Amino acid sequence: MKARLPQGYGGGGASNLQQLARQAQKLQEQMKKTTEELEAKEYAASAGGDAVRATATGKMEIKSIEIKPEVVDPDDVEMLSDLVLAAVNEALRAAAADKAAQMEKISGGLNMPGML
Repeated sequence: MKARLPQGYGGGGASNLQQLARQAQKLQEQMKKTTEELEAKEYAASAGGDAVRATATGKMEIKSIEIKPEVVDPDDVEMLSDLVLAAVNEALRAAAADKAAQMEKISGGLNMPGML
């Protein structure tokens, strides 16, 4: 007895593969375009009531750090370091979250290792 595939499967093997390849290529092009757009964006975050402000790019690079003069206390460098770290980490988290959300929109939540 021969196994039968459900209706709509099989029969058009080569054309189905070509269609799948075209869809994959279109998805890859969309992802590349979105990645380029995201890398051009800037994400800013602040800490200590805006005493320290960090700006990161979508490439996960820190573009600038602004420190208000009144928070520079030579006797409390540790606090300033903590504020800088908090602002930088928040800016990087914002960039990463935006990238993840945009890629999920494109992929429909499909997990594609190596492509995202």
